Amino acid sequence: EIFYTDAAGNYLIKGSLIDTKLGRDLTAERVDKLTAISFDSLPLKDAFTSVRGNGKRKLVVFEDPNCGYCKRFEKDLEKVDNVTIHTFLYPILGPDSNEKAKNIWCAKDKSITWQDWMVREQLPKAGSCDTAAIERNLELGRKYKISGTPTLVFSDGARVPGAISTAQIEKHLTEVKN
Repeated sequence: EIFYTDAAGNYLIKGSLIDTKLGRDLTAERVDKLTAISFDSLPLKDAFTSVRGNGKRKLVVFEDPNCGYCKRFEKDLEKVDNVTIHTFLYPILGPDSNEKAKNIWCAKDKSITWQDWMVREQLPKAGSCDTAAIERNLELGRKYKISGTPTLVFSDGARVPGAISTAQIEKHLTEVKN
């Protein structure tokens, strides 16, 4: 949260500071800057990757396999082309989420298993492998204060919490200046 005060600290304001001449929410802009995540610093080895079309545009998504909003988001994301999607399994909704995340992580083809579950409701088969990446993802999420799923990170570091529509995904991907 951002607070504003006078030089002496006698007054404290909590809320948005709006530049009325330019019609800009200066507080929102500052929050966006403070919560941005360096895309290049993300440990992509702990995510699985799906490439659609030429894969030129890049997106990271933190998702829980039991998140209803994530399932709706995945259906919209299917319509996006020419994108590379790095999915960090982020099972924060309970033990069943963790179990499903482990089964997806251990699948032969993580991307297909993920889509089968999220879009087609095909339960992932039980699997066994090294799932330490999931624990690292949970730590990473805590580090960046990711409290909900889905959370999107675009290649310019912009973070968008929540499920957004195909049009909004496209808008963000188009606005990114690589």
